[in-house]
Amino acid sequence: MPLVATSPAELLSQDELLSMSGYEFMRGMLEGTLPGPPIAQTMGYALHAVEDGRVTFRGAPAFNVTNPMGTVHGGWYGTLLDSAMACAVMTKVPRGAVYTTLEYKINITRTIPLDMEIDCVGVIDHAGRSTGVASGEIRGVEDGKLYATGSTTCIIMELTP
Repeated sequence: MPLVATSPAELLSQDELLSMSGYEFMRGMLEGTLPGPPIAQTMGYALHAVEDGRVTFRGAPAFNVTNPMGTVHGGWYGTLLDSAMACAVMTKVPRGAVYTTLEYKINITRTIPLDMEIDCVGVIDHAGRSTGVASGEIRGVEDGKLYATGSTTCIIMELTP
């Protein structure tokens, strides 16, 4: 069961983070031995699966993520896709390094009904010494329909000599 940090003190220190690979970090969050980010709880999704170069989040948009028209806000799609794609890159980050998103793009293909369970999968396309590129998609768990796609470029930075 994923563990969610409730204060900054519960997050890993930089030294703790740098002592493990990105894949080890992602597995630790999935297994509940390392704290996950509160944004996932706020947005209604959770880490569901972690493989080398592939990450899946599962969740369902609730009323609290709607826009004034009552439909799911585009920022929800973007946040979810950014999380999955960047975490796919994270699985390739070596010990002693960190990463962050440089840019991402999304395409919303249809509206997700409120409370409908979806999977958001991020898959690595390239992981080099200093950059990672990934793609992602959001699909309905039951209907299999494509609701959005995305792409990202992340910078990978070595912090230890």
